[in-house]
Amino acid sequence: MLRGVDHIVVAVKDLEAARALYTALGFTVTPTFHHPFGTMSAHVQLDRSFLELLAIEDESLMPPQAEGDLSFPRFNLAFLEKRQGASMLVLRSLDRTADLDAFKALGLRTFPPFDFGRKATLPDGSAAEVGFALGFVENPLMKETGFFVCQHKHQPELFWKEEFQTHRNGADSIASVLFVAHNPSDHHEFLGGFTGQRVMRSSSAGVVMDMDGSDLQVLTPSACKAFYDLDVPHDLPEEGGVLGVRIRVDMARAKAVLDEAHIPYSIHNGQYILQAEATGGVGLVLCEASD
Repeated sequence: MLRGVDHIVVAVKDLEAARALYTALGFTVTPTFHHPFGTMSAHVQLDRSFLELLAIEDESLMPPQAEGDLSFPRFNLAFLEKRQGASMLVLRSLDRTADLDAFKALGLRTFPPFDFGRKATLPDGSAAEVGFALGFVENPLMKETGFFVCQHKHQPELFWKEEFQTHRNGADSIASVLFVAHNPSDHHEFLGGFTGQRVMRSSSAGVVMDMDGSDLQVLTPSACKAFYDLDVPHDLPEEGGVLGVRIRVDMARAKAVLDEAHIPYSIHNGQYILQAEATGGVGLVLCEASD
């Protein structure tokens, strides 16, 4: 089964600063959500996917990590001790249990399932309970990036809201998730199993696989520069990771917003490029919504 992007966790040290930055970039940012395990986040909702700006709120609320388990809050805590950026790639799930069984059948390392609920603040200011079922899996060649599937299990209709998906820059959806790795083909086996996409395009520049509504690209550092003018941050681990996200926008509106906010960007292959160092550790490539 093909799995599309649900969201990308962007771990940041200062959530309010990240909210202000993404608002200045022309995105609508949701109210802050508080997790029962010591993290907090705010979202940039797009069509069926979102960016989760996530920070540590209270480390004392984090449960101890059991042997052989993967702790979402502690993974991000450890990530932020090294850098900011895209810490985790999350794919959509219709059945978390079935997905974990499929990963196990492929010989991928999985972890105990994790369910949680939290209060969601709706556009009118009211609150509602939403719930999620998560299933974690490990890429042994990219251990500093987390991978899991997310099933919106309890009242998903209260999570996705049109008001949160209306952006000043005309942002519509995620077009691409851009990984950087010195040997992209080394990751095709894991990513093929994780996404459910066994058909992929491979070249000396990297590996590209189509998902549901977007694509996943694993590129060499030189290809990231040539195709998207993205610099690899000095603190990105040697094993690689998520370098950037390509988002479909209204280019005219996006340019007006960036110019008004005096946010530095470059133009490359007809796209607006914002380097990772200026956007919370994950590069942004803004492309025309029709692309």
